[in-house]
Amino acid sequence: MGGSTGLIGDPRPTAERTLNTKDTVSEWVGYLQAQVRRFLSFEGDNAARMVNNLDWTAPLSAIDFLREIGKHFRVGTMLRKDAVASRLSSDEGISYTEFSYQILQGMDYLQLNRDYGCVLQTGGSDQWGNLTSGTELIRKVDGKIVHALGTPLITNSDGTKFGKSEGNAIWLDAHMCSPYAFYQFWLNTADADVVDRLKVFTFLSRAEIEELAAAVAERPFAREGQRRLAFEVTSLVHGVDATEKVIAASAALFGNGDLSVLDEGTLASATAELPSASIGTEGLGIIDLLVASGLSESKSAARRTVGRAAPT
Repeated sequence: MGGSTGLIGDPRPTAERTLNTKDTVSEWVGYLQAQVRRFLSFEGDNAARMVNNLDWTAPLSAIDFLREIGKHFRVGTMLRKDAVASRLSSDEGISYTEFSYQILQGMDYLQLNRDYGCVLQTGGSDQWGNLTSGTELIRKVDGKIVHALGTPLITNSDGTKFGKSEGNAIWLDAHMCSPYAFYQFWLNTADADVVDRLKVFTFLSRAEIEELAAAVAERPFAREGQRRLAFEVTSLVHGVDATEKVIAASAALFGNGDLSVLDEGTLASATAELPSASIGTEGLGIIDLLVASGLSESKSAARRTVGRAAPT
């Protein structure tokens, strides 16, 4: 957990990050710990370990940090890191705080190697400079060879990144994104992206994914790939029971399902995602209400709707 690095933030290519308070970062660490525990086992012979880098960073004095860690970093090498170079060539520049982030991440790898024998660090390809700062530090300080593995960034079919910076992030925390909204996010995946998403975010076999890929190509209107993707990922994050409830809610709102079988929480989270309008109803008849809410473009259109006995 990044209790210390979260207080700094890795440098973005465009602008300085806004520093968050210690209480805020501590709260985020708690949320992340709860999320990670749903996916990993911390018991048994091969139990996962979860540690917080604040535990070894906070006790370190500035003098010790510079002598024991900073001395092994060459400024020229640090300046060549992509994010740093990008910022230096801009009007924004870069603060020493963000410039030092790669040193902190390198120190994390050193600590994990010494304490737990960690020999592989993984991260997105945009973190490559930070990953290799650790491999180089361990080689210089302890004379050991360790490894870094960069994974490709997830992109949409149009080449845009999949994440917060592009405004299309999806949250694991149910308070940030309800199970219903989470399910709908995956259900709305474009045909061009769904097969790649199945490969990355599910544990389906190759044969199952190939079968779904064929279905997407032959019957895109059926959205078999999207429905399976939404079920698998939502079940993984929120559990099968919650997933079945949101599927029932979708059927009730958009199909032939029964609203009466939904519990209050599921119904509330589902309806919260629907288009809505808040207007005063005093003195409004049905015709005026349809127009005021935007459900009908005009009073004549509203009358036609009422005449068909099908207000929507």
